[in-house]
Amino acid sequence: MKEGNKVMMEHNQKNLRKQVAPYEQSNLPASIWQMINTLVPFFLLWILAYQSLTISYILTLGIAVLAAGFLVRTFIIFHDCCHHSFFKNRKANMILGTITGILTVFPYHQWQHDHSVHHATSSNLDKRGTGDIWVLTVDEYLVASPWERLKYRLYRNPLVMFGLGPIYVFLLKNRFNRKGARFNERMNTYITNAGIAALTALLCLTIGWEPFLLVQAPIFLISGSLGIWLFYVQHTFEDSYFEEDQHWEYVKAAVEGSSFYKLPKVLQWLTGNIGYHHVHHLSPRVPNYKLEEAHNNTLPLQNVPTITLATSLSSLKFRLWDEKGKKFVGFKEVKVLLKKQKEILRPEKA
Repeated sequence: MKEGNKVMMEHNQKNLRKQVAPYEQSNLPASIWQMINTLVPFFLLWILAYQSLTISYILTLGIAVLAAGFLVRTFIIFHDCCHHSFFKNRKANMILGTITGILTVFPYHQWQHDHSVHHATSSNLDKRGTGDIWVLTVDEYLVASPWERLKYRLYRNPLVMFGLGPIYVFLLKNRFNRKGARFNERMNTYITNAGIAALTALLCLTIGWEPFLLVQAPIFLISGSLGIWLFYVQHTFEDSYFEEDQHWEYVKAAVEGSSFYKLPKVLQWLTGNIGYHHVHHLSPRVPNYKLEEAHNNTLPLQNVPTITLATSLSSLKFRLWDEKGKKFVGFKEVKVLLKKQKEILRPEKA
C-alpha cells in the first residue's frame, strides 16, 4: 500500500487538488438540512435523557450515548464553519460556528487558528506543537530525560489521552486565550465562555444541578473521548507520513499522512464523514457532506491508507515515529534500544 501511494502521488500530486476543487462549494439546502437533522435530535435526546432519570439511570446512559453521537456531529458542523466550508458567507460561518462552539465548548476563533496551523504543518517534523497530538520520534525519545519520557508515556496512555484528555482540553485549556491572540479571537473566547456559563446556569436553575450533571457529564465525556479518538486514529497508523520541513509536501501529508477511516454507514453519518480525512486535508473547503462524493469520484484517492474499526484498534500500540523505518512503533520496540544505550553508558560512568 505504501509503495502504491508513492507511485500515485508522483503522478497525481500536481493535479489532485484540482480534481477535488469542484466539490469545494457548499450547498445551502444541504447545510440547513444538516443543521436540522443534527441539532434537533440532539436537543430531543437531551430532554429524553433528563426525563429518563425517573425511570432508570442505565436508560439515561444509553440515551446519552446516542446524544453524544449527535454532539460529535454538531462538532463537525462547527469544524466546517471554522474552514468556511459550511456556508459561502463568512459571517454566517462565524455565527453558527460560535453557537455550535458553545454547545461543544470550543471557542470558534481560537480553534480555527490552531486547526489552520495543524492543516498547514500536519506531518511536518520541524513544525509540530500546534493543534496536534504530541508525537516524539524514536531518536528524540532515546535522548530525552527520564522525566520527559515519563511525561510522554503518561500522555500517550489511553486512559489519559481519551479519559482525562477531554476534561483538560475542553473544560480547561479552551477557556483561556492563547498567547498573542488578537482582539477578535480573545473576545470570541469570552463570548463562548459566557454562553457556556449562561446555558449551564439556565439548565441548573430549571432542572437542578444534579440532574444536569447526570445527563451532561456522560454526553460530554463520551463525545469528547470519541472526538479525540477520531483525531488520533486519523493521523496515527503504522505507515503514516512524517518528513522534515525540507522534504515535506502538502499533498503527500494530506493523502499519506491522513487515513481513510472506513466506518459503518451509521457511524460515518454520525461523524459527519470525517473518516474521509485524506480528502479533508487535501481540500479543507470541501463541506463534510461532499467528502464521500469527492473520494468516490477521484480515482487517485481510491488507493490511500485505509483503516476499519477493527484495524484501527492497533493504533493504540503506536507511540513513536521511527524516522529510519518510516513508520510508527511502540514502546516495546525501543525498549531494546534503551537497554543497549544504558550498557554503552555504564562503562563510561565506571
